[in-house]
Amino acid sequence: MAAKLMDKVLSFMGFEEDVEEEEKRDREEVREEHPWQKKKEKEKATVFNLHSQRQVHVVVVEPRSFDEVQGITDNLKNRCPVIVNLEQAESDLAKRVVDFVSGATYALNGSLQKVGNGIFLFVPNNMDINSELKSESKEKGLFPWIRS
Repeated sequence: MAAKLMDKVLSFMGFEEDVEEEEKRDREEVREEHPWQKKKEKEKATVFNLHSQRQVHVVVVEPRSFDEVQGITDNLKNRCPVIVNLEQAESDLAKRVVDFVSGATYALNGSLQKVGNGIFLFVPNNMDINSELKSESKEKGLFPWIRS
């Protein structure tokens, strides 16, 4: 407690500033004693190539049971586009698969496109679908919930 009182008196008289200036000089001298450390800090800089492109893998599936939809949506979550071929599937299974995967695509802010009879393209939110078919299918009312 006496030390705190003495520090306050010294700071009031203006002696504390000299102590701080001496400490700053000591720190600067220590930094100047090791000039090679500056070079090491510069050598540690990492260079990234901003123009590198990640290769895209398109997954093509032909589900035979509803149990396979989890794998389809996992691919969408991993940002891989998925083509689902339901030409050979039963109509009830095809409807359930399209409903589930289109819901997951909506939840992930992705897009979907009917490519052919029973063939659908589902893409994650980092990709867009550009097609003349999209406007035609919207006009026909196949996917009225899809907005351009």
